[in-house]
Amino acid sequence: MKFKKELRRRKIHWRIRKKVAGTANKPRLNVFRSNKEIYCQLIDDVNGKTLAAATSLNAKLNGSKSEKAKEVGKAIAEKAKALNIETVVFDRGGYLYHGRVKALAEGAREGGLRF
Repeated sequence: MKFKKELRRRKIHWRIRKKVAGTANKPRLNVFRSNKEIYCQLIDDVNGKTLAAATSLNAKLNGSKSEKAKEVGKAIAEKAKALNIETVVFDRGGYLYHGRVKALAEGAREGGLRF
């Protein structure tokens, strides 16, 4: 079988998802990273609902991709505060905790989320 980067990432994500689940009080902060943009969602896995979402598409941001990711992290933290959510479970989506994923997490922490 030929090695595929996407298949490797999905296997890692499945392994993470076996251990990580979100509730209404402590939702899962899911991250998806494309080549140009970054997306994140607060997900309640018990009820199967997305509570809030933030993307680098919605916000008219300037700067590098890492700077945009940090702003998206701050935006999701603001939306979580509006829903009275202070703690989340971080789901990095099979990506390495480095670069844009790390910047998003740091932005969310600066915004007041704990994980």
